[in-house]
Amino acid sequence: MVDFNPCDHLEPVCDIAREAGRRILDVYEREFKVEQKEDRSPLTEADRAAHEIIAARLQALTPDIPVLSEESAKIDYAARAGWKRFWLVDPLDGTKEFINRNGEFTVNIALIEGDRPVLGVVYVPVPALTYFACAGRGAYKQKGGGERQPVRARRFDGGKPIVVASRSHAGPETEAFLRNLGEHDVVSMGSALKLCLVAEGAADVYPRLGPTMEWDTAAAQCVVEAAGGRVTDLHRKPLIYNKPSLLNPWFLVSAAGDYDWHRHLPAA
Repeated sequence: MVDFNPCDHLEPVCDIAREAGRRILDVYEREFKVEQKEDRSPLTEADRAAHEIIAARLQALTPDIPVLSEESAKIDYAARAGWKRFWLVDPLDGTKEFINRNGEFTVNIALIEGDRPVLGVVYVPVPALTYFACAGRGAYKQKGGGERQPVRARRFDGGKPIVVASRSHAGPETEAFLRNLGEHDVVSMGSALKLCLVAEGAADVYPRLGPTMEWDTAAAQCVVEAAGGRVTDLHRKPLIYNKPSLLNPWFLVSAAGDYDWHRHLPAA
């Protein structure tokens, strides 16, 4: 593993995400049951099927690299603290969007080295749209089998921003942030697509002032950062991974440029 290059695995991982997406659509296009996990979040057979495909394909691709998935068995920090490199997977991000059949759900696969995402694939099954990046090589999107297109976060230097907000999660802190911004436009979106909108220059900022897990953000964070944007906690530090708790802190996803979005956050 001395000469391991994450970018060598980008195309195979895109293929894995698309295969999982096809399996998800098999379920999406018919009736399915919805269960509840211990934390009362929804679970469908599509979540499980996508997990099984991704875990098996990643194991075959890189047998020496462990896989941490939302749908895998819990792995204690004592076991994963020594991991130098691992796959971090959300087989179906946006299960509520899947259940509501609005198409705004994704397959997220990231490679973590140390505590940072160095490869990220976000696949959107309904439009067959792939966002992908690896550190140092830029970020791209590809529709179906079409040409890949580079994506870049746009520069914001003031004016009327476009804010992307969660379709399923909002709270008083987000409302306060929006009030503090002044005049703005809002685009509502589900799943990791919110981060991808900032990455491709369709929005300027995404405030996430509520709970998320590491597998929700890692792949899209790699895309955002490779596109020139930032994903930072409320102390202006990039999100890090493989923490003792897999819960993310609150964070902002922001466009390119030096504009200080944090000054609009509500007082603690």
